Amino acid sequence: MTVEFIGYVGHFNSSETMRRTTGALDPGFVEAAAKTQEHVGFDRVLVAFNSTSAESILVAQHIASVTERLGLMIAHRPGFTAPTLAARQLATLDQLTKGRVAVHVITGGNDAELAQDGDHLTKDERYARTGEYLDVVRQEWTSATPFDYAGRYYQVSRGFGDVKPYTASGIPVYFGGASEAAIPVAGKHADVYALWGETLEQVRSLVARIRAAAAPYGRTPRFSLSLRPVLADTEDRAWARADDILARAKALRDAGGSGRSPNNAREGVQVPPNEGSRRLLAAAAQGDRLDKRLWTGIAALTGAQGNSTGLVGTPDQVAEAMLDYVDLGISTFLIRGFDPLVDAVQYGRELIPRVRQLVAARQAVPAAAE
Repeated sequence: MTVEFIGYVGHFNSSETMRRTTGALDPGFVEAAAKTQEHVGFDRVLVAFNSTSAESILVAQHIASVTERLGLMIAHRPGFTAPTLAARQLATLDQLTKGRVAVHVITGGNDAELAQDGDHLTKDERYARTGEYLDVVRQEWTSATPFDYAGRYYQVSRGFGDVKPYTASGIPVYFGGASEAAIPVAGKHADVYALWGETLEQVRSLVARIRAAAAPYGRTPRFSLSLRPVLADTEDRAWARADDILARAKALRDAGGSGRSPNNAREGVQVPPNEGSRRLLAAAAQGDRLDKRLWTGIAALTGAQGNSTGLVGTPDQVAEAMLDYVDLGISTFLIRGFDPLVDAVQYGRELIPRVRQLVAARQAVPAAAE
């Protein structure tokens, strides 16, 4: 098994501990973050999206123009672009980049934020629409002849995508969402199902549910886990660093916050409306240190707004803890730090090679035994 590592290119330099100091898009930072993560060995980078942000496909196009091999995981929210057009936009970029595109489909769990883009469907309705959206997108990518599609949300007559993905395997669809409405859509369409950094038991349970949902379609999705690793040369220093991160995050929130997404309706929400955040908070309620070294401090502080749990320890300890997730079926790790550029370099030098070495060593054991 090959382990994939996905980094993160924000639109500007900011985190829970670092205040945004630029406008909504800092091209210099985007370029530096992309080049840095390509240099230190990341396979892909996530390009984020929300209802007030810069547009993700265009940011991804710029990242592709300043890198050579770095893959793109483009966050995309169904419903605001016709699926036929979105399919051709993504396929066009995939052709221009010679197969570097993946799409991360995020339906959205916050009604108030979705309303900022003029979307007033309920969450269950949005997931139903996402299912149809991906039906159409996949036909645009694969159909050799014009197709018709008649759904509740989309009706297409003689649709056809003349531009196809660069490779026969197509554009990978990553999928986020853990609600009851999301699971069937994930089962049908997710090539890679994305989880946040939950406990081992939570991951085991959710992986089983997604596999069961995919089975009727004859599909075997892969799984991605998002984490915020905190590393140091000793375990004590790593936990001291985590404590410092939490203290700085608290101080920044008390001073008015990082300013990452001003005027976005999801900022500052104390009771999260999405199932993924509720799952993280349920873990945090069990304590701030779970399993071997899962840290929930930032999730508890922020209401689990996004990727907010971490693994804390030395690079060897964190790598070994990540293999516990590999044993549960995780083959992709999305990792980002609290000092985006500095932490990315540390991950590339100290963590990514260790995980890959451990996985390779484990796979070599059966072969040696034979």
